[in-house]
Amino acid sequence: MSSSQFPASFVEPWKRLIQNRQDGCIDEFPQYNVTDLDSLITTSAPTSLFLGTGYSIYRQALIPAILSAKHSVHLVTCFWAESPTLDAIGEALLSLANTRSQQNNLPPLRITVGFSSWGLFQKLLHTASTDGCVYPPSEWPKLGLPTEATLKRGSIDLTVKTLFFTPFSVMHPKYLIIDNTTAWVPSCNVSWEQWFEGCIELHGDAVQTLLNFHTKVWGRGEVQETRAKDDAIVPLALGFNSQGAIDHEQSQTASLIGDDGISAVQSAILKFGDQVPTILLPSSHHRNPRFKWIPGQPKCNLPPMTPLNAALLTLFANAQHWISIVTPNVTSRAVTDGLLAALGRGVDVEIRTSKNMMLMEQVVTAGTTTSWCLSSFIKQYQSLALERQRAQQSDPESQLAVVGELRVFYYQPLAGKAGDEDEPVFSHFKMTLVDGEYVVLGSGNMDRASWWTSQELGILFYVPGFTENELWERILKNRAEAVFISNNAH
Repeated sequence: MSSSQFPASFVEPWKRLIQNRQDGCIDEFPQYNVTDLDSLITTSAPTSLFLGTGYSIYRQALIPAILSAKHSVHLVTCFWAESPTLDAIGEALLSLANTRSQQNNLPPLRITVGFSSWGLFQKLLHTASTDGCVYPPSEWPKLGLPTEATLKRGSIDLTVKTLFFTPFSVMHPKYLIIDNTTAWVPSCNVSWEQWFEGCIELHGDAVQTLLNFHTKVWGRGEVQETRAKDDAIVPLALGFNSQGAIDHEQSQTASLIGDDGISAVQSAILKFGDQVPTILLPSSHHRNPRFKWIPGQPKCNLPPMTPLNAALLTLFANAQHWISIVTPNVTSRAVTDGLLAALGRGVDVEIRTSKNMMLMEQVVTAGTTTSWCLSSFIKQYQSLALERQRAQQSDPESQLAVVGELRVFYYQPLAGKAGDEDEPVFSHFKMTLVDGEYVVLGSGNMDRASWWTSQELGILFYVPGFTENELWERILKNRAEAVFISNNAH
């Protein structure tokens, strides 16, 4: 795959930024240096977009996909907790085992489950080995999964593994790969949190690129299975019943979800073609948080220059018209600095985030909170705008750009639906859209943890004329509390 399919105006400064900061990327897991970057540049066929709570996304997209599997299932998430979502996964595997046990001569179904956080003691006592901790079959029921005997009756081979590195290095990526041909990349965990989430379904070469990443992190030493091309699974958009067959009644119902224009549960069929320029953006974990107050820490204001971090900074630096961000938190100084520079060039910026979400986690991992960071960011913007205004008044022919418009919103539940099962309490969706051309989805937040310590995974699509953001913007605009809208905003 030639990088020429992705604009050189992005690829070249992205690679250069990583190359110039290789010193901060030693002992990364997984390791991606400059010579590996071309392997991340690929194409994909995004086919479906799902929005809603984590449970609704699993119920609507991921569970039917698992039930359709013929050869392999690779499910990776960060948090794994008792919840309706976990119950649904356990029931799906049980149903799959029972269905397969009634059929003869089926090939074994290989299922791997990987997660990072199950409980406090699990993390405190976790091995530091990159091989992780493999749970014996006797522990599976405690994790909400069927017994080994039940799965064996359905010729299902299950492996459950955890990876965690103290003090804060969770494996934050979330994805599902079915039969090595189709992938789903959600923002949600397997947990009880009733948060607003998103998920994209992918086909094409990017699935193999994702599988290569999966092998580096979760499949160390394992032999990867292959499958025949004529065994492609049925597209999820048609719907599935518990046997994996097409369920036209279910399909018709799914297509109507969210048609009232109010529900946070929405879905859309994407028609971008099968050769969308795509870059997989891993961000390796780093055990050292490099807090300035820790004695002996080198002075460094820039985070590790991983493919994901470098891509976001490059997008901010290249933006010409506008940047739209949806993120749970904003505590990364690199983010606010990059956005302030863009505003100084006349680029409009909109941020949608959550108020008082995971406050303790913010303080522990960043030493600050989203509200404090946004307050400081807004003051910096106002000072910049005033400085530009005075400069133009004193010199009408000044070539300084007028600062861009800034809009900042907190998520708030829809008043009439508060308490409903499918009404999110916070927004946990992660999305960056630049100039209506570049779209980043995945696990990475705009907080210090994602930029400095956690392993993350983003996917960048180059889709000129992208308008599908209207789907989530319609949901979020109905659930917005204005924090700041600049005077020059229309």
